[in-house]
Amino acid sequence: MIRLAVFDFDSTLMDGETIDFLAAELGLEREVAAITEQAMQGRVDFFKSLQARVALLEGLQMQKVDEICHSLPLMPGAKETVAELKKRDIRVVCFSGGFRNATSHAAGILGLDADFSNILHEDEGILTGKVGGEMMFSDSKGQMLERLQSLLRIKPEETLVVGDGANDLSMFEYAATRVAFCAKDILKKAATHIVDEKDLRHIPDIVL
Repeated sequence: MIRLAVFDFDSTLMDGETIDFLAAELGLEREVAAITEQAMQGRVDFFKSLQARVALLEGLQMQKVDEICHSLPLMPGAKETVAELKKRDIRVVCFSGGFRNATSHAAGILGLDADFSNILHEDEGILTGKVGGEMMFSDSKGQMLERLQSLLRIKPEETLVVGDGANDLSMFEYAATRVAFCAKDILKKAATHIVDEKDLRHIPDIVL
């Protein structure tokens, strides 16, 4: 019986990559997207890739960041899937290597129990190109999940995780039910279930 469900945010609960939407405002979408793709394939260190991508956002106004983050497209079926899980008394949480400007806003819309992500540093309302937070490293999601399970007294056998990229591998280690959602091959190899259609409503059908 599943008691905890942890979802990645970018390209899982949300249809796209937050940082790519932000980079587009500066005309740097192609450069940032190329680094993002390498990171999600597991070809470059996630921490280094995150630092490199955020550095390119230096100078962007925080007001514009919030405007973009509050208008991101949710993945088809996100609302329905979260509602179905919560109806079954399952805690639903988001782990993201992205940014709190986006995840906290989405958490409110979706009714998530919590969101864990990173924080863009700003000075007088302007991004400095620096970032910090809870999800900075390739193993951050796994470490956070282990701590959350200990706090809630939930076992790996009672845990569902859903993600799409290499930085989701670490949380796959702590869950018996592992869904690779429209995912990179590196994650599919570690999954118990694979969903290749952009519709999260398939998940309750196959795991509950």
